[in-house]
Amino acid sequence: MKQTMNRISSRKLFALILCAALALASQAAFAADVPTVGIIQFAPHPSLDNCTAGFLLGLEEGGYVEGETVRIDFQNAMGDMATSDMQAKNMAAQGVALLTGVATPAAMSAYAATKEAGTPNVFVAVSDAVAAGIVLTNEAPGTNATGVSDVLNLEKQLELIRAFLPDAKTIGILYTTSEPNSITHLNQLRELAPSFGFEVDALGVSGPSEVAAAAAVLAPRVDLINNFVDNNVVDNLSQVLRAADEAGIPVFGSEVEQVVNGCLATQGIDYIEVGRAAGLIAADILRGNASPETTPVLLVNDVTPAYNSQVAERLGLVLPDAYADALDVTAESSAE
Repeated sequence: MKQTMNRISSRKLFALILCAALALASQAAFAADVPTVGIIQFAPHPSLDNCTAGFLLGLEEGGYVEGETVRIDFQNAMGDMATSDMQAKNMAAQGVALLTGVATPAAMSAYAATKEAGTPNVFVAVSDAVAAGIVLTNEAPGTNATGVSDVLNLEKQLELIRAFLPDAKTIGILYTTSEPNSITHLNQLRELAPSFGFEVDALGVSGPSEVAAAAAVLAPRVDLINNFVDNNVVDNLSQVLRAADEAGIPVFGSEVEQVVNGCLATQGIDYIEVGRAAGLIAADILRGNASPETTPVLLVNDVTPAYNSQVAERLGLVLPDAYADALDVTAESSAE
């Protein structure tokens, strides 16, 4: 009986060893046959979280499911350009099949790290890829990069602001001087603002440590603050909102998550859809059906009005009749 038990134990041990070996072999096969996609998200705020979530959805729709047909190496630069550069260089050195930068600074890091080797890049939410030096033109990128641009519809935004604040004169803008996307949007706003009876008072910052102080200076001298998709400013939105509250003025967001977090209203872009569109482009490139060099940059500027009724009530403002169908993010949150 003892010998029989020893034989059974040996068989069990052999089976366990065999299972472990098969598992290792399976992992090795997965590593060899499945491409790795690197994703660098520049900062941990909801707008970019939605971009990344949408990108993964698009990849999956295109046949690349995480853990099955693709490996995802996701890293967050926490709003630091040096970290973003380092992450991109490391991913490029590890031989990722495709590298994605979520937001302009991360996309710039990804492109800089891969342009010599030619590793495909698909960026997400880069407002002006030409100004950022990532592509030659949106129609024909001519580099190893393409993707989806979140082009703010500033004319629609100005219409919304004027409807809420018929007597307002000055729009305050807080922007980061090193973000090309913000420079592009600021120039566009300055061109459009006079047509709506607005002046623009813009104050630039170089990093997150300056946001609170700059917001405190800007808020008392303007009638409202309008956000762009400035990663540094949005990542420190609470500081902007605090300064605006103290001055008794509203902050208008560039997309719905900012309104959820305390901005008054927006004509905003759906960042899940922005990311999803980029994921579909990436899937085509991974399959070999497309090349970044010849794949036009997709420009997304469709917007949907949204507002925060609690913020409006606190400021003594009412929803304009023209926006009666706007999404109330407060009601949306309560329903959830």
